[in-house]
This record gives sequence, C-alpha cells and structure tokens, in this order.
Amino acid sequence: MECVVQGIIENQHVDALEVLLQGLSGVPKERFRVHELCLKSGPNLGVVPSEVRLLCDLAQPTPSWTIRHVGGAMRGAGAEQISVLVRTVVESKASKNVLHYFYTLGYKLDHELLKSGFAFRFHRGAQITVTVTSANKMSRLHATDEATSVTPAIQLVEITAPAAADNYNDVVSAVTAFCEYLAPLLHLSKPGHSTGIVPTAAAAAASLMSSGGGKTL
Repeated sequence: MECVVQGIIENQHVDALEVLLQGLSGVPKERFRVHELCLKSGPNLGVVPSEVRLLCDLAQPTPSWTIRHVGGAMRGAGAEQISVLVRTVVESKASKNVLHYFYTLGYKLDHELLKSGFAFRFHRGAQITVTVTSANKMSRLHATDEATSVTPAIQLVEITAPAAADNYNDVVSAVTAFCEYLAPLLHLSKPGHSTGIVPTAAAAAASLMSSGGGKTL
C-alpha cells in the first residue's frame, strides 16, 4: 500500500519549493527522467479492464524497467475522513523485453509520457518521497528526445509514503503533518481533487528565496 497526495505549482515557484524541501529533508535532491508507458488490457483478458505502467528512468547510468500497477483506493467512512489517499500498489523489476511481453499478453499502448524533474527521499515519521514533475508528450512513438511539455507553466508535486494495513494511520498522520510545511506554497490533496494554485505562493516563494532556506528544519 501507499499513501499519496498531489498538488500543482507554477514554474516560477519551483526553485523556492526546492529550497524548502532541502531545508526540511536535509538530503540532496535526485534528478529523474522517466519514460512512462501506460498499457491497457484488450478484450481477450476479460471484461474488467486492467492497466499497468512501464517505467524506465533514463537519468540512471544503467536504465532499467519497472512494472507498476496501481490498485483501488481504500473505501469506507474512515477513508472519506482523511485527506490522504490510501491505495494498493505493486511494483516489480523487469527486463528490456517487458513491452513485447505485455503486447503478447494482449495489452495495448494507451499513451506514453516523459516525466522529468527531481525528488527528495527522507524519513520524517514515515519514509516520504516528494517528486516535482514536468510531464512531456512525444509526437512520435518512443521519441523521448523530441518530447514537449504538456503543461508548460505548471509542475506536479506528489508526496508518497509506503504503508501497510497495520500502520497506515501513522503514515497518513506523518504525510498530513509534512503537508502543513508546504501549505504556503501549494495545496496538497487526494489525486483528482486539485484546488489549483495557492494565493499565498508568490509571497511565500519570495520569502524563501530571500532567506535562502538552507538550514535543515
């Protein structure tokens, strides 16, 4: 399982967010450039549609493929009362022939993206990962060098943390508490429930950049 929240931030405030995250985490950022393929099942695989994502980080010295399947979100009264989405996720490493394998099974390519940006990974009540991502589309199949931005002025911010059935409440609390530190710059909520740009972002960004924000908080 994982806990996840998302938000958006304007490009001109990304540097300030990076300064804040550096101070909060005390770890260096990691650059990524992920080629993502979204595959959907064909009719031969049953009436219930299935979707998997194949991910390859081109920024790594030796790029390798990962299969990622995102399952359903936790439901019920308890799930509705928390501001963090709790969902099942399965990931597995794969060989370079993984795309051909899924084509053979009957999956079809739905779309592909090049996601570039940076991430901070650290422990703060839970093992938290914050990614800041620019999504890019390709005009030709697999032409990652020709990718152009889908939303040129905006980047996606996502916070995730692994969880289990016996500790997800603690993880939700840790993620919720961490989101409060970022609140002046962006609003984070369950995926699909974005509330747009935060009115205080410009002032908060200016304050962070003028102070430097380099100290670990």
